[in-house]
Amino acid sequence: MSTQSSLVEFGQRHVTKGLGRITEDVFQKGEGSWVTMASGRRILDFTCGIGVTNLGHCHPKVSKAAADQCLSLVHGQCSIAFHEPYLQLIERLIPMMPDPSLDSFFFWNSGSEAVEGALKMARQMTRKTNIITMQGAYHGRTFGAMAVTKSKTIYSDGVAPLMPGVFTTPFPYWHHFNTSPTSSEDELVRASLYQLELLLQQQTAPTDTAAILVEPVIGEGGYVPAPPAFMRGLREICDKHGMLLIIDEVQSGFGRTGKNFAIEYSGVRPDIMTMAKGLANGFPLSAIVSRKELTDKLKPGSMGGTYAGNAVSCAAAVAVADAFKEEKILDNVQARSQELFSALNGLRSKSSLNGNILDVRGQGLMVAVEFASPSHSANDPAVLASAPKSLASRVTKRCLEKGMFLLTTSVYETVRFIPPLNISQEDLAKGVQIFVEAVEEIVKEG
Repeated sequence: MSTQSSLVEFGQRHVTKGLGRITEDVFQKGEGSWVTMASGRRILDFTCGIGVTNLGHCHPKVSKAAADQCLSLVHGQCSIAFHEPYLQLIERLIPMMPDPSLDSFFFWNSGSEAVEGALKMARQMTRKTNIITMQGAYHGRTFGAMAVTKSKTIYSDGVAPLMPGVFTTPFPYWHHFNTSPTSSEDELVRASLYQLELLLQQQTAPTDTAAILVEPVIGEGGYVPAPPAFMRGLREICDKHGMLLIIDEVQSGFGRTGKNFAIEYSGVRPDIMTMAKGLANGFPLSAIVSRKELTDKLKPGSMGGTYAGNAVSCAAAVAVADAFKEEKILDNVQARSQELFSALNGLRSKSSLNGNILDVRGQGLMVAVEFASPSHSANDPAVLASAPKSLASRVTKRCLEKGMFLLTTSVYETVRFIPPLNISQEDLAKGVQIFVEAVEEIVKEG
């Protein structure tokens, strides 16, 4: 199995069909912003493993920390004793938290597991059952996380009944209110909070509702940042009714939006916050953080997991936290973000694109471009009859042909940019050039 074709053929035969791919090729090596494939192609990676390798592939300090840890302790089971990387990581994370009240940590393996743990903790802490989630939300594909995921039906198709006690409210995204990209942010926030208040009056009483779960930037729902006023409104409603506010920073955390955590843009205090993806730069690790006064309500043994808080992953995450400071990662995110938004808005304004770019949005290096569609819904005011079909998927396919991985997101015609946070100015410019060429070519082809 040494050739690219034989490897792909073997994978197609033996890897479950439940996994999808954007290319029939095999990763061989990753370095910084680039990956080398078994086909011999060297491809610019603007996906970061879907927001995981935030410091680029095989960051030398992170890889070395993991390799060194492998020689001393690989698996120190968290239900038996502490291990030092676990405690060192908490020490690094405490100063990074968006609020000093967040001081009690539990480490798991994946974002879905972190969400599962947060839901379980919220029910145990409040002795209430119901959870409110957002339209367009993505929280994972395990059973509880799948129940609060509302971005696409494919994630739960055919597996009902889902976990009960889940209620959905609109997010302040113009599509959810059948308006336009130029809609007033204040009006979207007002309408969203009003619908939430109705939900609490008509469907799930506050006395039955444990928590509101929200991403400060909805990911699979379209890379839409939550207006600070919306987050503050959620905080006020939770405080008024004795509900917990769970902030899902699995994708938006660890510098992705230009701050350590996206919730910092609103100044809102989470009761529980979930983290994963960029936490360990590719090593499987997630985290749940809350206040000690809340986690002290949990019974010893109610949380756990065989591989939870693996020592090698924790050691890698410690190195990630150190690299953020030493390499001034947030400064690079801010600089590259300005360049990316400038280029994308410049492309949007070109008359030759015939209005086919509806929206450019996001924060930091978590950025989306939404294209027009000729047929998404007859009731959608953003529908453009003259728009080429399937613009988003056609553009990402053309980008791959030109040497760059780029992903779509949401049920709308949207592509998302998730380049490494330490990407160079040169590599960012290269990726932008590829994207601009791809868009112009696809729009011209019609």
